[in-house]
Parts: sequence; structure tokens; C-alpha cells
Amino acid sequence: MSQVPPPSILIVDDDPVAVRALAHIVGGIARLRFAANGGDALRLAHDSPPDLVLLDAQMEGMSGFDVCRALKADARLAPAPVLFVTSSSGPEFELQGFEAGAADFIAKPVVPALVLARVRAQLRAKAMADQLRTTASTDMLTGLANRHAFDLALDEEWRRVRRRGTPLSLLLLDVDHFKLYNDRHGHPAGDEGLRQVAGTLAESLHRPSDRAFRYGGEEFAMLLPETARPGALRVAERVVAAVATRRIAHAASPTAPHVTVSVGVGCFDDACEGWRPPSADSRLGELGAPARAADLVAAADRALYEAKRAGRARTSLQAVVAADAP
Repeated sequence: MSQVPPPSILIVDDDPVAVRALAHIVGGIARLRFAANGGDALRLAHDSPPDLVLLDAQMEGMSGFDVCRALKADARLAPAPVLFVTSSSGPEFELQGFEAGAADFIAKPVVPALVLARVRAQLRAKAMADQLRTTASTDMLTGLANRHAFDLALDEEWRRVRRRGTPLSLLLLDVDHFKLYNDRHGHPAGDEGLRQVAGTLAESLHRPSDRAFRYGGEEFAMLLPETARPGALRVAERVVAAVATRRIAHAASPTAPHVTVSVGVGCFDDACEGWRPPSADSRLGELGAPARAADLVAAADRALYEAKRAGRARTSLQAVVAADAP
């Protein structure tokens, strides 16, 4: 059984003494990261969303209130509770914090027992909310993440592409002649066939960052971060071979006597027309290419159509091109 990793806490304070004090109190129950200003805090949070943020309200430059508002404005980061750690008090100050999105306040000088109690309470609440979100984002038939989870993951990965200039590939998979399978073998057998295909996809993922989804009906999707076209094609071909190896009988298929899949590979990498890495003088540090996440889906969809047109049980690749962009 895999061990559940400890929660992650981001401590944000421009006072090293305060940082050390908080780290000493909560270091035994969580993985800790540290930022001395708002900009670094947001960068760290975007790189890996924390489970809880301990945030100094009064920092030079970007205030804690501004940091909190920025966190709560991002759908990926909003679920993390923010606890303001502050020497200020009063109704107006607390009201400003709650309006920014704070979950609670911790007064300075900190009382270790109270800090630990508040942190544990917020981490428990976050874990329960995460579990509910996981249930809501899981396809109940196959156990894979569902279409809603795919949309969120694609948006997250595309943001990472834009920030870091790393490639991203998307595989769209279709079970060949699935209607004929249901007509011949019945819907219960069709459900079991989909579960077996889903299991094959999950087994074909060799990196923690790669994810498989039920896209809809007999269609599946696989997101492969930091993967250019050669690697994406290898994964696609591995999936086609693995599904065929299952030898799930499909007596009605004109393609093969067993279940097969067609795979369309969409890729956005440095070989794409218009690709430009983030420039050093760019304020946002984003790619100059005008492509969108939807263009990657469109490329994978075109590739899937080509795989089907060419005879099914095979892969095809299409790269994002400038014509996809507005």
C-alpha cells in the first residue's frame, strides 16, 4: 500500500525569526517551503499548490492581503486555507483579511499550542474537501478521472507550458467499433471492456505526472507533461499494443477479432510553427506563441480522425500549428 505523503505548508514572512519559529512548531506534521515576499510565494504556490499557507499580513512590497487575494483568484490555489500570522488586531484588520479570503488569524507572538491546533484543524478540513473533490472528479465506471478533471488538468498543464516553455502532449483514444461491440456482446460486457481498457491505460503510465481520463463514452484521454512528439508517439504505440495484447474478444469488429483502439496524438513542442520560449525580458515570462489549450485538443482530435481513416488500431500525430490560433 502506497504511503500518503504529508501535507505541504507554505510559510510566507519577511522576518527570519518568525519563519524559524513557525517552522519549529509545524515542521513535524508537514513538508515546509518558505518565501520572504509575495512574488516568491506566488511562484512557489504555482509550481506546487500547498495544502496550507501561513502568511504574514504586513510585508514590504506586496502585502499579505494582496497575496491572499491572488491565491484565491486562482482555481488551482484557492482550496488551500490561508492563516494570517500577524501582530495587528482589531475588527477592521480582521475584516480586511476575511474579505481577502483568509480562513483564520494567528496572533504574534505565536503560542505554539494554538498554532498547532489551528494548523491541524485547517489541514483536516482541507483533506476532507480534497476527498470530496476527488470523488466528484472520478468516473465511477472506470475509476479514471472524468472529463471535468481533464478540463482542469489541461488548464493547469497549459499554464505550466506558458510559464516554463516545456512541451505538452495529449493522446485522445477511441475504442474501435464500440457500438458494434455493445450490439454483439451486450452493454454489461461493454462496461467490462471499458474497464479493461481503462486499466490498460493506467498501467501504461510510467511517470507520476502523466494522467489518464475517461473523456466520454468510449473515448479516453492521456495528458503527458514535458513530453515532445517522439515520447508521445512511443506512449501511444505502447497503448495500442497493450490493448491488443489483452485479447478482449470482439466478434463484430471488421478490424480485428479483439478490441483495438485508435490513438490521436496532439503535440505542442519546440518543433511547432510559431513556438518561442519565454523571453527573459517578458513581464509575464510566457511563450510568445499564440496557441491555446483548445488548439492542442483540436490537434489530437484531427490526429484521431486520421488514425481512424487510415484503418484504425493505429496512431497518428498532429502538431499544434499557427492556423489553430486566433
